[in-house]
Amino acid sequence: MDRPPTAEAEVAAELSGLRPDLAPRYAAALPGARSAVLTRLWRALAHEPLPWVTGREPGRDHLTLRLADGRLLSGPRADPYATAAYVTEVRLGGVAYDDPARLMTALRVPHGGGFAAELGHSAASLALSRAAREPVSRDWPTHDWEWEQRVVDGHPFHPNCRSRPGFSVAEQLAYGPEHRPVVRLGLVPVPAGECLVSGVWPDELRDGERLLIPVHPWQAAHVLKRSCERELPARPLMSLRTLALPCGPHVKTSLSARLTSSVRDISVGSVAASAALSAFAETLAARTDGLLHVTRTLGAATPDSPELAAVLRESPAVYAGPGERVVPVAALATTGLPGSPGWTAEFARLALTVGLRLLESGVALEAHGQNLLVVLSASGAPLRLVYRDLADIRVGPTRLARHGVALPDGLPARILTDEETALRRKLFGSLVAGSLAATAGSAAALRAALDTAVRDLPRTPDLAALCERPLPAKALTLMRLSPGSSGDQWAELPNPLVSQVN
Repeated sequence: MDRPPTAEAEVAAELSGLRPDLAPRYAAALPGARSAVLTRLWRALAHEPLPWVTGREPGRDHLTLRLADGRLLSGPRADPYATAAYVTEVRLGGVAYDDPARLMTALRVPHGGGFAAELGHSAASLALSRAAREPVSRDWPTHDWEWEQRVVDGHPFHPNCRSRPGFSVAEQLAYGPEHRPVVRLGLVPVPAGECLVSGVWPDELRDGERLLIPVHPWQAAHVLKRSCERELPARPLMSLRTLALPCGPHVKTSLSARLTSSVRDISVGSVAASAALSAFAETLAARTDGLLHVTRTLGAATPDSPELAAVLRESPAVYAGPGERVVPVAALATTGLPGSPGWTAEFARLALTVGLRLLESGVALEAHGQNLLVVLSASGAPLRLVYRDLADIRVGPTRLARHGVALPDGLPARILTDEETALRRKLFGSLVAGSLAATAGSAAALRAALDTAVRDLPRTPDLAALCERPLPAKALTLMRLSPGSSGDQWAELPNPLVSQVN
């Protein structure tokens, strides 16, 4: 029986017809893309609580995993905070694998077949992204979307860093931010009386008694199955479904595709809560002595459908002063600044100061490299933080009350929790094991940055938990292999501070 073509072969075939000039660069990029995805997968195999990994036997420079079926899987010693690809192959039962999709297939674990297909798409799409990238200019970008489009490799730790199932090569080139396109958003007219609106919907997106709701062209073609007579040009940001409009604001659109891990629809509940969340966040930001800005949600609208909804919010660039730049944390690596240990420690101190202060007050940010931005001075010093997208924060009512902060009406019940473990996991998993780890780029660099950063911080119970316990991180691979489970699942990573702080 003939085997179906791999994702890599499918992309190569499409690319030869669409962009034959990119075909050789795509082929050359494939080995590095496989290694990048395999490195992320090896991190998961080494550290996540996967039920079919029954033992882990570290050596001086290698790691051996004992599987439930008796086979052994071996590879290099795993650095849970490394962002550079360092795994070129692993050996399963004595057979070498350099392809993450083939490895996952060979493991023969529950739900592994579907995940293997996603890994194949991830490696192929990553190679496509790398094939089309341009050299990074030494000059810092002028526009906010230019910073976003510098991020080529996607999520620094998720094996599905570039998985885009359902997107053809033509659609990836037309919509992927790393390909630097202009996207023509459709404008769907809906009678205002049929829409749920939160905040203020702008006049420029109205047509008499109808609201014009921006829709991503992929969504219009594949989900809504309709054409749009009116369009609006926009620049895609790193989340792909969020775009910068010519007039300045950013618009988040519904996208019923599984990117990385999640289907990117906008729930009706999140539209309803957007104004209340935005006002609440402004109140909290005022408690940080000017160290944090939260982008305001300007308006949100939906005709009671998660498949057609949009959220308008400020561009983070509005919080830049003269000579300053607002840079997504995920794009910091393109500045060269994290190459300085002193700079990374200074950034870590700023981020931890803000994050821990809000956590003490009762709010845990989802401060990963896409949501968190840093305001840089003209010389590159980290001055302040900007946070965007409040949909996945966690709020502790008891902590809020302790600090005299009223819990506003209208917040979604799913974000409310007094469980300290849940609050700490949300912040530490996204900020420390996410943003700071990815900025540092290795366990050794993260240890050095944190060791310096925590010295002058107030010794709160939250800081003690950060310094003395394993670091929580989302078990991203376990979650993809557990389709019947809802909610986040967690891994515990070695804490570089455990031996550094008394």
